[in-house]
Amino acid sequence: MLTIGELASYAGVTVRAVRHYHAKGLLPEPERDHSGYRRYDAGAVVELIKIRTLAEAGVPLRRVRELLQADEEDFAEAIADIDRRLRAEIRERQRHREHIARLASGDNLALPPEVVDFLDRLRALGVDERIVRVERDGWIPLAAHSPERIPEWMARKREQLADPQLIDFYLTLGQALDRTDDDPRLVELADQLAAYITRMADEQGEGYVDDADIEPPFVKLMDTLAFDTAPPARRLIELLKERGWTGWTKLERVAPARGAAGPRREDTAVRRSQRER
Repeated sequence: MLTIGELASYAGVTVRAVRHYHAKGLLPEPERDHSGYRRYDAGAVVELIKIRTLAEAGVPLRRVRELLQADEEDFAEAIADIDRRLRAEIRERQRHREHIARLASGDNLALPPEVVDFLDRLRALGVDERIVRVERDGWIPLAAHSPERIPEWMARKREQLADPQLIDFYLTLGQALDRTDDDPRLVELADQLAAYITRMADEQGEGYVDDADIEPPFVKLMDTLAFDTAPPARRLIELLKERGWTGWTKLERVAPARGAAGPRREDTAVRRSQRER
């Protein structure tokens, strides 16, 4: 959970701006905790970045809330109206007009073009849309926090997407999101993912699976955002930790739990029998 100062820092705005958006009803204001501080979750970072992006693009604040809550048709119509207005403004506003004209595509709202291309590539490879959303929501605050690192990270991502093992990793991860915490197939998927990660680390080096070099507080923020977007991921990470890996945003090797280094043959047989009944 974040203080108002941390929230403002991650979203690239001032504390005064956050309070202004509270006053305008654009950003919900949380209750104070027992210490008298207001605490914000990862979702507030994403919402604040969206508000900031629209405001910087010249959208009046009275329209921002409408745009964030509008359906696809109304959103597209609103974008067209804003575009017509911006065409009449001076050259200094041209960059904002181009930004607004791209908003209807969704991912372009607060992401650099190379990240949008990466997300489109995941979709083309058949990656579950929920995994794509987790990636998107993680890249929004990351791009706002460290925009100068995006070209470097995206170059590594493009390289990794050429690896069939990594594609298998994404596809298996998507299957895990359809499992309940007590589903024995989730354990099998955790075994598969742990095997993928270990094989990649052994063949390519641990830097291959842990290449983001992100500050620990920001890693925690992005993990929380991922778990909020895809709740089954939390249980999957618990199972992976038993198998020698921990973390969602930043994968790290840890000592596996005793007896959990891999699936036992009899356990696998039991799970297969349960599925066949």
